Amino acid sequence: MKDSTKAAKEDIEDSTKAITTPIYQTVAFMFPEGEKFRYSREANPTTLELGKKIAELEGAEMGIAFSSGMGAITTTLFTLLTPGKSLLVTMDMFGRSLRFCKDFLANWGVKVTISKPGNENLLEAAKRSHFDVIFVESITNPLLRVINLPELSKIAKENNSILVVDSTFATPINQKPIEFGADIVIHSASKFIAGHNDVIAGLAAGKEVLMKNIDLMRRTLGTSLEPFPAYLVIRGMKTLKVRMDVINRNAEQIAEFLEDHPKVTKVYYPGLKSHPDYEIARKVLKGFGGVVSFEVRGGKDEALKVMRSTKVIIPAQSLGGVNSLISHPPTMSHRTLSLEERKIIGINDSLLRLSVGIEDVEDLIEDLDQALSKI
Repeated sequence: MKDSTKAAKEDIEDSTKAITTPIYQTVAFMFPEGEKFRYSREANPTTLELGKKIAELEGAEMGIAFSSGMGAITTTLFTLLTPGKSLLVTMDMFGRSLRFCKDFLANWGVKVTISKPGNENLLEAAKRSHFDVIFVESITNPLLRVINLPELSKIAKENNSILVVDSTFATPINQKPIEFGADIVIHSASKFIAGHNDVIAGLAAGKEVLMKNIDLMRRTLGTSLEPFPAYLVIRGMKTLKVRMDVINRNAEQIAEFLEDHPKVTKVYYPGLKSHPDYEIARKVLKGFGGVVSFEVRGGKDEALKVMRSTKVIIPAQSLGGVNSLISHPPTMSHRTLSLEERKIIGINDSLLRLSVGIEDVEDLIEDLDQALSKI
């Protein structure tokens, strides 16, 4: 089946023949009939269905739903790493992910190595030493560097490393990391997969031998997803392919518009020939995604003025929904990074991150143009 069919398809519930997955809003299940389902923190039919769906979309053996994207990341890394083990990450990733690895895991006794941005730095670091786990974002947040997954997975296999890929920005529509050799793929399902800016959820999928242990850790840590948000993610997932087709097209046109705009000094988008990873992106991505980052003329004040001047596009920290959102990474998603860390990554005060939605692209371009005219 094609991705659009996989995303829309649901198993028919046996007892009632309901054509959509029911919300099993219950704490516990009657025993002994509840041999499979006892307590919803451990297993719930609605959340299990969501896990099955992400596994099918990603081509994985097993999928699990979590209370958030960070819940998926922390639970996965807690399972795979113990004091004394080693982890390789890149500095240019979501601020909270970096903080968890750099601050918490390092203080816990994990040997954490942080690579500077760019494939050359990452691949060199991966070759230099054995790492128990390598954790990367397939498209980094917020400067949209595209990881050379085929080459990285080859090195990981040679060094017996587990490769974990956060594919939130790519989505299963634009890329399936497992096809390139990743062992586990993670999503903040709050973003493109749910797609409506109305639910917090996380997903992970991969090899069953690894996922079973991660599932046991989820049950212990309590990073389990409630049945109602699981239902919302399943519902949103049905239109993922349709939404991403529109979002990919809109984002490409907006990136091209911004690159020619006199008030914009730099545009970051994998679909532009000016992007440093354009050739890699063409090889590993089916679509270039729905996030466009760009720098405006001036500094922090000018960037914030543009963000506050949009009328269609909403100033907010999240991304991946049907509504276009714009944010200022230095004071929002990456505010927990030090000035030095932001400088190394290349996050300037004039940087804005635009999550492109499904609105009419002409309306979005007109809105950006009028907002940029304010500086």
